[in-house]
Order: sequence, then C-alpha cells, then structure tokens
Amino acid sequence: MDKIYSKIDPTKLLHIIYRRKDFSHGRVDVVPADQFIQMAALSLPARKTFKPHKHILKDPFPYSVRAQESWVVITGMVKAILYDLDDHPIAFPLLFPGDCSITLMGGHNYEIMADNTLVYEFKTGPYRGQEKDKVFIE
Repeated sequence: MDKIYSKIDPTKLLHIIYRRKDFSHGRVDVVPADQFIQMAALSLPARKTFKPHKHILKDPFPYSVRAQESWVVITGMVKAILYDLDDHPIAFPLLFPGDCSITLMGGHNYEIMADNTLVYEFKTGPYRGQEKDKVFIE
C-alpha cells in the first residue's frame, strides 16, 4: 500500500494506492476511520458468511463534507495523476486490474492507458451535480 502525503503539509494524507498484491488474509481497513469514504480489503475463505444486517441513518456531520473518490481497475491499465494541496502533481502511479486509487484530499486525473479498460468509481454522496462537487485544476 502506498500512502501519499502532501509536500505542502506532511501531516495530510492525500491519496492511497492499494494494490491487488497488498491483500492479506482477513480484513485490512485501508482508509483511516476519520475519513468520509471508507474502504476495507477482504480476503476471505469459501463459505465465510456474515450476520445479516442493514445500515442505520447517521446524524449529520458537525462539519462540511468533502467529496472523496476511489477508482478500482477491473481490466486494462490506468495512469493516475495525483495532485498536492497546491494543485501541483505529486505522484503518477500506474493502476492494473485489482488496484485501487483513493483520493481523500488534493486533486486527481486519470489517463486510460489501454483499450477496453473497465473501472468502478466510488465516491461520497449525495451527488448534487458537477458544479457543487468539484473545481477544475488548470
């Protein structure tokens, strides 16, 4: 797992790259518990099951919610361009099938490097349109 911290403020975790090869037995909580987006990596044996459940409505956060985003590559190859707090590029990892990129803070861009690339995108919601979700980096 690669954790990418800001060069501007080294206490700020901006991006996480979790690769298929990083999986170990059981559960690994990949994203710190205080972040809006949560992600765990699960490597489980056959016939493993869980107690049926549903999730409850949580009280609103007492602070503003930042959209956070994750891409999981299913097939193909993606180049992630990850940005620091000052909008300057900080890392350029290549993502392969089974790899995951998580942006907590800072910016990102993705370049598709192979035809027929398939990606799952996850981000915090609710989604209220592009103009209320992002600012473009020039």
